[in-house]
Amino acid sequence: MITIETPIGPFSMTGNGFAVTQARFGNPDLPDGEVPEQAVKALHAYFDGDFHALDSVPVQQSGTPYLEHCWDVLRTLTEPITYTEFAHITGKPHAVRAAAQGCARNLIALFVPCHRVLRTDGTLGGYRWGLDIKRALLEHERLIVAGTR
Repeated sequence: MITIETPIGPFSMTGNGFAVTQARFGNPDLPDGEVPEQAVKALHAYFDGDFHALDSVPVQQSGTPYLEHCWDVLRTLTEPITYTEFAHITGKPHAVRAAAQGCARNLIALFVPCHRVLRTDGTLGGYRWGLDIKRALLEHERLIVAGTR
């Protein structure tokens, strides 16, 4: 387990030597585990302005087949989308609540970017690590895409 100071606050992660298995902002109370060095480097690169730095870092978390599919789909998002759009791209367009659970049950912040999913009206919705963190992450990414970070 490691905790790294970021511009948004302390970020802790744990792993199994190959993949990140949990990651979060705030409370560093995570199981002990070996974090891949690639994850640490990628986290620094992301906050230095490399939008895609986290994409290739292996992650591993367990859930139902649909939740695991949701987490895989989240890793493909390159811009904010709505929960409705998220449900559609998971292949279950009428299962918006189930897709939202994919975000709510995600234990790997940033590497599985559930912060990129918004309510239909464009508001933030929920975020396990707080709306201020979600807002800051979206702003950070907006600045990267705009070329100002």
